This record gives sequence, structure tokens and C-alpha cells, in this order.
Amino acid sequence: MQSQNSASKKCLSKDQIAAAALCALPKIGPKRLMTLLKHHDPQTAWAVVQGRAKPNEVVAAMLRVENIATLLRHRATQDLQDQIEQRCIKAGIKITIFGDENYPRALIADLAPPAVLFYFGDLSALNNRRVGMVGTRSATASGRYLASHIAYDLATNDVCVVSGLARGIDAWAHRGALRALDSQLTSELTNQLASRPAGRPVGVVASGLDVIYPRENAQLWQDVATHGALISESAPGSPPEAFRFPLRNRILAALSEVLVVVESRDTGGSMITVDEAQKRDVTVLAVPGSPRNVASNGTNQLIQQGCLPIIGAQDVLVALGLDNRRAQENIYDPRVRLSTSDQNLVSMMAGAPFTLDNFVIRSDLATIDAAVSLGRLEALGWVVENSGWWEVIDVRQPLH
Repeated sequence: MQSQNSASKKCLSKDQIAAAALCALPKIGPKRLMTLLKHHDPQTAWAVVQGRAKPNEVVAAMLRVENIATLLRHRATQDLQDQIEQRCIKAGIKITIFGDENYPRALIADLAPPAVLFYFGDLSALNNRRVGMVGTRSATASGRYLASHIAYDLATNDVCVVSGLARGIDAWAHRGALRALDSQLTSELTNQLASRPAGRPVGVVASGLDVIYPRENAQLWQDVATHGALISESAPGSPPEAFRFPLRNRILAALSEVLVVVESRDTGGSMITVDEAQKRDVTVLAVPGSPRNVASNGTNQLIQQGCLPIIGAQDVLVALGLDNRRAQENIYDPRVRLSTSDQNLVSMMAGAPFTLDNFVIRSDLATIDAAVSLGRLEALGWVVENSGWWEVIDVRQPLH
């Protein structure tokens, strides 16, 4: 992420540096940090924990719990603040604070919004419609394939795919979303008109943005940051400790309008994200799997409990209210696609009404085979019969 260094040097204010340093203090979780910054500006809050400024009554009461005021006075040093500042500058990490103009709108009214967010990339990627995608780290080949293809289709419909960049389903979801961006770029380079812009991916991670986890996803982190945004509420240098992942999952759920679970065991991180989504009335969709597949235990259980099953991106678009198949330049045709031979028959007879005899002559079929073919095409909705005359149904023209 070194390419963002110069921007970071120019953009980090004293308030942002103070807020970042507060995130790095022990015993200052999301709730306490929000309490501090709700009642004090960041620089005053830093002076409060150092014991140099008088705290608000609410903050004073909070600092008396477990006598954390004493601990914070010892840890809130200038060295710590300088260290955090240098980490941000070196890695090119940007900072937004609750109330800032570029703070994600989706988090403003959340049950537990992060007071401070560290990020790479462009937070405006979250201004699109958003779908969270989660699943097991031990994904099957079919699960990885499906996650990638659903994410690809969502991104091609200008939907932002949000995930946690973990191994397995998360990573494959982002690979699919990034492939949609590559396809759009290829289209532009070959002077083809893209039908719509592709949605940019957003990753929400549990460690500091300069501590890549898992290491094998380093390139994926870079790609998501370059084309979308990478977000964390953990201060730079923070390791991927276990307690950080449930906190990360609440942000992922809060950013999602719809949450899709592709494969999941009946316990673990995906189910925590589901719980957080349900607290926020976020629609949860689940991909069904074989009862013999342990990786699908969680998704099958969700469906048993009333979550809607899905088999593709179109189901997700419906849940978002974005089922725009009927609004495309290429008119939506719900009929079953024809075999090559049937397509040839339809094309041959299109344009004017015809009789069975006409059809036999032009198709060179035996009479019985021609009648069977017309019956099949009628059942599939491709032709219609009226008083012995047949006509090919063209969805681009109204029927009279």
C-alpha cells in the first residue's frame, strides 16, 4: 500500500492522529472509544486519558471502571502517538472519524458504529447498493465457484460486494467482484460500451491495515484497496487477535443491505455475522447444500429457520429490489432457451403466420414429427396456434 504514502502525509490532521492513538490503547474498545469521542474532540480526549485535561462526567465515570484511568495514563505516551502516526504514514493509511463528511453513511445510524475507521482506497464505493458475502474458511470447490460467480454477477449489476477477506468464501467472493471490474476495463479498452459500471469491492478486516492476515491474501488486499476500499477499526500494528473478529463482523453486517451465506458450519464467524445482521433487520439469504456436506450445515440450518434460499445472483437482486431483467436494453425473455435444432425451426418460420403444411414443407420433417415439434414449441411459449394458423411469438412485438 506504499503508493498512498504521500496522500496520507498530506491528509492526517492532529485530530486524526490523536484518534488513531486512542484506538491503540488497551481497554479502549469500540464503546469506550465512542464515549470518549462523543464528549470530547480527539485531541482533548487524548489529553484526558493522559490526565492533562478534566473529563466530562460520563467519561470520568467510565474511567473509574476497573481503574483504567491509571493504566491509560501510563500507556498514553507521546511515543505511542508518534509510533501510530509513523505507521499510518509509512503504510499510507487514511483515517475517518464518526461525524466526518466521508464517514460511511451506512454506519451512522448503526447500533454500534465504530468511532474511528482506518482505510485504504475510496469509501465512496459504499455509496452503491451493498451485499455482504460470508462463509466458511474451509470452502468446497463448488462453494468457492458459486461465491465467485454470485459476486461477479452482483458486481456487474453495480452492487458493492462486502466481505471479510478471510480464507475461503470471503476471498473467492472478492475475486469474483474484482473479475467483474477487469471485464469492464477490458470492455473499455476494446471500445465496447459497458452496459453499466461494475460495483467496487469493500473488505472489512480485523487486524491493523499494515498487518495482512492471512498472508496469502496479500495481493487480494492490494487489489481490493486499489479498486474499492479496505476498512478496519483496529489501529495500525494490531495483530489479528481472536476478539477482533466478532467486532469486525458487526461492521460487515452493518454495511450490508443483504447478507449472503454461501457455505458455513453451524458455529463460527459466519454465524456471528448472521446474528449481527439479524439484530439490524438485515435480510439473510443462504445457499442450500447437501445434508452430507459439513460445510453446508449452517446454511441448511438457516433455511430451516426461515432464511430464504438462493441459487444465484438474481435471487439476491430480487431481495435488493434490483430485479431489473425487464428493464434492460435487451428485453428480458423468461422462456426456456431452445436447443439449436428448435432455434433453427423458430427462425425459419418467423415473420408471418403459417399452417402445418407450410411447416412440413419448409422444415422437411415428417408430418407427425412436425406436429410434435409445434406442440413442444407451443408448450415452451415460442409459437401460438389460432384456427389452424401458427405464429412465432416475438417478445419484442405485442400480440394482437
